[in-house]
Amino acid sequence: MSLLDDLQWRYAAKAYDPTRKVSNEDIGRIVEAARLAPTSSGLQPFRIVLIEDSELRDRMIPGSLNPDCMRECSHVLVFAAWDRYTVERIDRVYDRMTDERGLPRGRFGSYTDQLKTVYTNQPPEENFSHAARQTYIALGMALVQAAELRIDATPAEGFDNAVIDEVLNLREQGLRSVSLMYIGYSDKERDWLAPMKKVRVPKEEFIIEYP
Repeated sequence: MSLLDDLQWRYAAKAYDPTRKVSNEDIGRIVEAARLAPTSSGLQPFRIVLIEDSELRDRMIPGSLNPDCMRECSHVLVFAAWDRYTVERIDRVYDRMTDERGLPRGRFGSYTDQLKTVYTNQPPEENFSHAARQTYIALGMALVQAAELRIDATPAEGFDNAVIDEVLNLREQGLRSVSLMYIGYSDKERDWLAPMKKVRVPKEEFIIEYP
């Protein structure tokens, strides 16, 4: 199977079979794909909250627009971005980078000084907006890995971020929720989207090509 076959197969599942669980090994692969995603300056300015516990998900349901998916899927991933960039956070990333590469700390000092100057002089909301955009790359990687494993998944926005942040104590950790990803196996009898044809904008309209 090719990557394009995997993408053709996947869709945003609308109903999950609550009796089927995704294995820890496969969940690990999906999360690892997100962890390996590229990010601006390699900062990885977000974290992923992995949730299986049903009681915790029940507390998140009031903030969800698709409570059945929240309740019945196997696992939920919450992509949560840094609330802002700080000198300490940037240094922590680059200290790890130099340590693991066997380089002296400060090896990239001129570059990190530029990052600190740019980011620490921005308003917190602008920082968060930039960090939040990085999460979508990781979300895409996780969706593709799930598709390769033939595991259904649903990316979700439109939820009440304040509820999710409060339930998971994200603000206390310097994080804010951005998107959710439901993971599991579709209940084909209840999933109205499952039998429908995949529809995308035609290539001749989608691609703007300059000679």
